[in-house]
Amino acid sequence: MALELEGKIVNKLPVQQGQSARGPWQKQEFILEYMDGSFPAQVCMNVWGADKVAELGTYQAGDMVKVSLKLSSREYNGRWYNDVRAWKMERPGVAAQAPSRPATSYGAPTPPPPTVEDYSGASSMEEDLPF
Repeated sequence: MALELEGKIVNKLPVQQGQSARGPWQKQEFILEYMDGSFPAQVCMNVWGADKVAELGTYQAGDMVKVSLKLSSREYNGRWYNDVRAWKMERPGVAAQAPSRPATSYGAPTPPPPTVEDYSGASSMEEDLPF
């Protein structure tokens, strides 16, 4: 199941970093405001890893973004903790833009459909009518 939210980055929190048995790590949290029906709602999300932190660095507070996210929970000492991890971020409308002409099976663009001007001898529409 793909989970996506589109909204505005309200705030970016400081980068957190540390050292684990597997080496250095870093993460950054940010607040995303989105519309929940007729009302705005906010959610705190995080990105994990140096590459994702750098990608989040290209966005500023106030930027609109479309986020693909993963939800997970874990239990520790009888309490449950939720994690909302953004694994893909893009500016809205970027992925929706398709090429202006679809490609053929050989990779070459298909030609545009013909127009009236493309037909020879079609100087006026009235001359082409059969009645």
